[in-house]
Amino acid sequence: MDLIETSAVDDGDLPVAALRAHLRLGAGFADEATVDALLLQYLRAAMATIEARIGKALMTRDFRLTLPCWRWADAQALPVAPVTVVTSVTLIDASGLPELVDPARWRLIADRHRPQLAATGAVLPMVPTKGAVEIAFSAGFGAVWDAVPDDLRQAVMLLAAQYYEHRSEGSAALPGAVEALLGRWRPVRLTAGGHR
Repeated sequence: MDLIETSAVDDGDLPVAALRAHLRLGAGFADEATVDALLLQYLRAAMATIEARIGKALMTRDFRLTLPCWRWADAQALPVAPVTVVTSVTLIDASGLPELVDPARWRLIADRHRPQLAATGAVLPMVPTKGAVEIAFSAGFGAVWDAVPDDLRQAVMLLAAQYYEHRSEGSAALPGAVEALLGRWRPVRLTAGGHR
């Protein structure tokens, strides 16, 4: 499995001013641009940490998932949620030639934790021998920061603030308040992988 982000959140869409206010940093100083560049780094680091912990994209962006075969004949779990749209499914043969799969052959099953690409018939199209399948999709709560749920926005602010305040020493553990805010967003694992 190979998951690649094919688009990114623009710097201007990130809440630098909100983090600056959260940290009670002054404005209008000569080094403001330098501090804002650091705050952007801490925001991106906090978002990446939280997204990895909960398996969700906070702000909408595009992804491409490449697989050597389907997990199940009739469905494939997508590794990031919430998926808003699957834009294409492409079969790649052993020589690298792509073939777009008719969208009538698959559908998105939206789910808070485990979205899936499912067959509209009995099975998904067969992946070519020594080939692959590529699934292009968009995932995230929305294109703007305000679309992110309140508790996740707060978790990002708290973690980015910790990164800023402990920038010289580093910090490996998530603060308890951040862990508590992430609790309801963690995927539920019912079995050892045998159940969808």
